[in-house]
Amino acid sequence: MTAADTSRAPLPRALILGENATPLWGMPAAERLRRAVVRAGLQNVQILGNSAPPTVDGPVLLVSNRWVFDETLLKDLAGKPETLLIDSASNRLVAAHVPAANAGEVAAVIAADGSAAGLPSHLRRTDAVGLSGAFNNALRKREPPYLLRLEPATRQAVERRMFDASYKGVTDGVTKYLWPRPAQVVTAWCARLGISPNQVTLVGFVFVLASFWLFWHGHYGWGLLSGWLMTFLDTVDGKLARVTLTSSPIGGAFDHGIDLIHPPFWWWAWLVGLGAYGTPLLAETSQWVLGVILGGYVLQRVLEGIFIQLFGMHMHVWRPFDSFFRLITARRNPNLVILTPAWLLGRPDLGIVLVALWTGASLLVHAAQIVQGLAARRHGKLQSWLSGQ
Repeated sequence: MTAADTSRAPLPRALILGENATPLWGMPAAERLRRAVVRAGLQNVQILGNSAPPTVDGPVLLVSNRWVFDETLLKDLAGKPETLLIDSASNRLVAAHVPAANAGEVAAVIAADGSAAGLPSHLRRTDAVGLSGAFNNALRKREPPYLLRLEPATRQAVERRMFDASYKGVTDGVTKYLWPRPAQVVTAWCARLGISPNQVTLVGFVFVLASFWLFWHGHYGWGLLSGWLMTFLDTVDGKLARVTLTSSPIGGAFDHGIDLIHPPFWWWAWLVGLGAYGTPLLAETSQWVLGVILGGYVLQRVLEGIFIQLFGMHMHVWRPFDSFFRLITARRNPNLVILTPAWLLGRPDLGIVLVALWTGASLLVHAAQIVQGLAARRHGKLQSWLSGQ
């Protein structure tokens, strides 16, 4: 079958095989697997349990309920007819996209936790990396897709692996190194209590407003506490959406909209609050600080967009240096890292000046990255160091 034929092939019907009483993120394993299959683009999904597969008259996606699949695997398998997905560690057949003529015998092997050794040779065998590769462009990291056996003894390890996989590989240092373990605990609580990602985002938005008001009136300690809680919940809501497969376009727009808009308002409020705190800046100094912070914030985002348009990838995944600089570039969390000790030392005025200086320096680095990218492109297309190419 040619690539063109594959692209025109009808979407398979999906059958989820086998019973599994082990819950995952507060829901039955079969329900989470059903959501994953639907998100892979298949609407005709049936949970069979231990029932015999029905007679089918077209292609079928067969998936074992004893395993947890990275979303990428299901999406890629749905687009590759006559393919068997094998767990490389155990050599078990765990999923397959096959024509109706082979559905019965393949389903029997999956239900029995067997190997694909006796199945027809025209069915292509592959493992997780062979099917989907090891570079996740959406999450900006090089990491093999997970394929995990779900049993009572492995549930905690499976949930931890899934949570870790939900993290972006390139992000700020606080999100990458400080929040993961506490965020995993809170994410698990929310999942088991039925708290939705949008509800977490809404609470975070309340903290956004509280921090703005507190900074404006010079209550920096309480404002920082509220701000840090917001940044923590900003980690939790996204991870909760990914591990429970409950993300939605509206929820994503709400979350990303808040993230995009609120930081400049916080820094403006911080400047205003210096008078109430008792450490006001000179009017001229305050003006240039605000101008650099606001202008730099907007221009940084513009430069990042220009890089994507020019080179087809995020600025922060090009070279190891670019990924490192994303840890510390003048975004919300690194700025809070500057402002918090400045407040503890009784110098919030110095803190906001340092934020302005760091914003200007970060802007220069991003501009240099574009210039370097243009120079490098003369020797060939730019590739992310994380892609392994």
